[in-house]
Amino acid sequence: MDLLLKVQAYFASNLTEYLSCLRAHLGISLLALLVAVCIGIPFGYMCSKNKRLGYWITGTTQVLRIIPSLAVLILLIPVMGTGVKPAMTALVLLALPPILMNTATGFDEVPKSVLETAVGLGMTEKQVFWKVRVPLAVPIILAGVKTAMIEIIASATIASKIGAGGLGDIILTGLSLNRTDLLLVGGISVALMALLTGIVFEYLEKIILKYKYV
Repeated sequence: MDLLLKVQAYFASNLTEYLSCLRAHLGISLLALLVAVCIGIPFGYMCSKNKRLGYWITGTTQVLRIIPSLAVLILLIPVMGTGVKPAMTALVLLALPPILMNTATGFDEVPKSVLETAVGLGMTEKQVFWKVRVPLAVPIILAGVKTAMIEIIASATIASKIGAGGLGDIILTGLSLNRTDLLLVGGISVALMALLTGIVFEYLEKIILKYKYV
């Protein structure tokens, strides 16, 4: 009960600061996802088209998945210093593997019989790409983007350790002051953001792939 009162007191006296941290966390997460999508989807398609290139690129991204987020941040500090820039770089590196690999898998798993049928019906290469390949690959690509966003939101809390801001500031303050109320506020907020991300992506999938739900 005392803990809930402390949480309530925190929001009563620090609401502006909390909203600022929430905006910073959401902003850096969305920006990192946007950059990762702009890089990951084209490279994922290239991996699908060129298997040798795909072997090297997916191998490199697999290595990125093995390295812990905190280790990536520490490795970037000597090169880029502290602040938003290294945090963004680390988050983009973290988000790239699921987007890139799901994009490659999505295009790889388009049945050849469907492509042959489309060509047989007289579709041009461009029409086959936009009207057959992309719609069939989108569900898997979206799943990769959703995974990347959830990983970014969770890892952005660590990024605040190097001055990137966000909800991680509240969690780190709670750790340093041994205040459970701050840990709860920061931790539950991050968990709710991750949960909300899943709901938003499910809604997006229903809009983009509405033909599946007819």
